[in-house]
Amino acid sequence: MEPKKQIPIWFFIGILLAVYGVLIFASGIYYGWISPPIHKVVFADKHVDVWWGLLLVLIGGFYVLRFRPGKTVGQ
Repeated sequence: MEPKKQIPIWFFIGILLAVYGVLIFASGIYYGWISPPIHKVVFADKHVDVWWGLLLVLIGGFYVLRFRPGKTVGQ
């Protein structure tokens, strides 16, 4: 009998990071370029939310690919 395959918690954390990254990236695009704020916002010209969203998507994608179900962790 084969042992049960468990899904690592890091896979779900990767999904969560990727989803948060997409949401932050989309809000950065919307509030940075489509509908900019009326008042002066610190670092608005740097688009920190867009970069942070992309970073979260990359990290989340790494975790999803690295710890996907059916893949042995050592391979």
